Amino acid sequence: MKKTKLVGNIIISSILLVGSGIMIIPFVWMLLTSFDWGARLNIPYPPRFWPKEFSIKTYQLAFTNMPMIKYMINSLIISVGVILISLMSALLSGYAISKLKFKGSMVVLVLALSTMMIPFEMTMIPQYLLFSKIHLLDTYWAFFLPALNYAFGTFLAKAFIDQTPSSLREAAIIDGAGEFRVFFSVFLPLCIPIVATMAILQFLAVWNDLLWPLLALKTPDKYTIQLGLAMFRVNKTAPLPSIIMAATTVSLIPVVTLYLFLQRYIVESIALSGVKQ
Repeated sequence: MKKTKLVGNIIISSILLVGSGIMIIPFVWMLLTSFDWGARLNIPYPPRFWPKEFSIKTYQLAFTNMPMIKYMINSLIISVGVILISLMSALLSGYAISKLKFKGSMVVLVLALSTMMIPFEMTMIPQYLLFSKIHLLDTYWAFFLPALNYAFGTFLAKAFIDQTPSSLREAAIIDGAGEFRVFFSVFLPLCIPIVATMAILQFLAVWNDLLWPLLALKTPDKYTIQLGLAMFRVNKTAPLPSIIMAATTVSLIPVVTLYLFLQRYIVESIALSGVKQ
């Protein structure tokens, strides 16, 4: 049995290593190409995994030809605002559905989840017209207000809070705490793992979004990093692939940093999802 288990572990580990390698190869190629001065005009074929002319000029040109820092700050402002609003909305609604047990709570949850079946491409025109009518286009409110509806976050929060003992709420209420005090003082600290999971999911979605910023933002000074990269590619007569790779690599730094910082909480939220009261 020990030999069988060992062989099984080796097979599973090998499959995971191969899968990880396949997924990481494009990122390694992008990183190395971003330092390849010889690829500034054309991507070499067949692809090479070591720069022929190693240089940091590609990064210098990326920062000189495009206000990278400004675009990244704009994306950071939008991402932080959306994360704070969507997480608070999801956690409060998930807590209410999980612990308050009001009449029709499951109907509310099902209706919220049903909105996830509608693709954004079907709602973007009505959403654009709505924000145009209330004069909120070309402002960050066009990103913050839709964040109030985070149905997937409500589902995650409800499922996570279901695993916490209801006796905690009962004890806090006996001590005289109101519902908001119970939530913020008792349940919110317990929800750190699922908060980290939702935060990184929202950050990835907002940071990498191109379609809605393209519709909502008109002023170049308010462009997000993805919109800036798209405009940089369109406005240049030459493709400049290695310079675009350099700019793209820089744009990935906040995503990788956030994931490395929050990954232990994500693993913890997955581990705790099987714990029952």
